[in-house]
Amino acid sequence: MIAQRARFDLVVRDGLVAVGDATVRIDLGIRDGCVRAIAERLEDATQIVDAQGRLVLPGGVDAHCHLGQPNYGAACADDFRSGTLSAACGGTTTIVPFAMAHASDPLAETVAAYRLKAEGRALIDYAIHPTIQAASAQMLERDLPDLIRGGYASLKIFTTYDDFRLGDPEILAILKVAAVHGALVMVHAENDAIIAMLKQDLLGRGLVAPRFHAKARPPIAESEAIHRIASFAELTGAEVLIVHVSSRVGLEEVMRARARGVSIHAETCPQYLLLTEADLDRDGLEGAKFMCSPPLRTVDDQEALWAGMAQGSVAIYSSDHSPYRLAGPDGKLRQPLLFSEGYLKGRISLAQFIALSSTNAAERHGIAPQKGSIAIGGDGDLVIWDQERETTVTRDLLHDNTDHTPYEGMRVRGWPVTTIARGEVIVDDGRVLGVAGRGRFVPSKARTAS
Repeated sequence: MIAQRARFDLVVRDGLVAVGDATVRIDLGIRDGCVRAIAERLEDATQIVDAQGRLVLPGGVDAHCHLGQPNYGAACADDFRSGTLSAACGGTTTIVPFAMAHASDPLAETVAAYRLKAEGRALIDYAIHPTIQAASAQMLERDLPDLIRGGYASLKIFTTYDDFRLGDPEILAILKVAAVHGALVMVHAENDAIIAMLKQDLLGRGLVAPRFHAKARPPIAESEAIHRIASFAELTGAEVLIVHVSSRVGLEEVMRARARGVSIHAETCPQYLLLTEADLDRDGLEGAKFMCSPPLRTVDDQEALWAGMAQGSVAIYSSDHSPYRLAGPDGKLRQPLLFSEGYLKGRISLAQFIALSSTNAAERHGIAPQKGSIAIGGDGDLVIWDQERETTVTRDLLHDNTDHTPYEGMRVRGWPVTTIARGEVIVDDGRVLGVAGRGRFVPSKARTAS
């Protein structure tokens, strides 16, 4: 006699599930990787995970990270195997890294080759952002529309860096294509001419200490570029996301554009919320450990970004995990840092924590409702949080291939103790149970074309 299959593959029992800013003590039933039931008491499961009354939240969506990506002759310290392992241990169940191409490389081939790097290595699911560094007629008329239709509807461009930046005519052309085909365009927005002028002046005077990195890339370089991109988005009707907004004046440009109806969003990252330009002035090489672009800013800028998260003008919180030796933010710490310093310290609500770290990114990048929320039919990506656990950040905690964390010694409260991805327990109390290669590609869906 053939045994009857259990109703659920996995039940998460007795969890506090967020409903708005309230929580409900309830069970979640998962079958075939998706949430199939949300009820007070669920039975008949192959596996039961007892949440013991702890918070059960959607798995994190980190839509801004760099894995297995060459840059200026150096390779990322993390590939898909180590990077997704670290992310999963920190409560992230979906990532969206970047396929970086040289201007002369065929875009579709670059994206396909990058996707192959993930296959057989990723522990969690992933989408991919194509990064555009040229705007030929063929790319605009055929290659880019084909990619968008093929599940790559979230793109990235740069306004700075010699190897990456696009001119205004190219940016306008890309935004027009994105508007027609319903793609989101992410923008690294800094004015390259301002930066070049200031760098030349500082180098000429021999001012090369890490603290001068912030002087070479001031907030006005960010705000000018954001204003320009917002104007282009307004003209073309494209939807844009300004990544790693770092300053009060930069965020104010986003807010002004949104007030007049521009489809523009702001993302920020933990380094801009928790570190300042004073860290660049540490002795010896210590200051170099805190270099990133845009650079760290002031306490006033931090306060503006925290307020923006609470008020909704900052929509997305990402890691910008860019792991090179002796540098780079940390993907594993993205969720715990916001939970500890944002939610538990009263800067943001629980609903805002979920939106910033998961739901909004999934929606903006075209992978919702499969990802980013706890809903019937959505993927069973869940994280159980111990709100009382206190952890001291150390390099050994991270599970990645970097040699440093800028948050070394920081004490955080609240920790993701169990990570469940598509109904499979992949991390439990520090033990990695999932296997590399179980992660799947998630197509990014285009919005309704204009």
